[in-house]
Amino acid sequence: MDVLYFAWVRERIGLPKETVDTKATTVLDLIEELRAREERYALAFSDLSALRVAVDQDLTDFDASIIGAREVAFFPPMTGG
Repeated sequence: MDVLYFAWVRERIGLPKETVDTKATTVLDLIEELRAREERYALAFSDLSALRVAVDQDLTDFDASIIGAREVAFFPPMTGG
């Protein structure tokens, strides 16, 4: 599946997008796999309250299923103005 990173998440990880082979079944499982990769992922996912997630372009929660998903995107909360 494709994993996309936006704003400071992309800056901390150093990639805008990557294809990930995962056994994760939820967003949180995927985050745990990514955190275990290396320090830059651990740093990017250290405070989940500062992150939002979308699965196949639908905003969702961290306990959402990613079974069959094509894309997961991580980004900070957006503010309007």
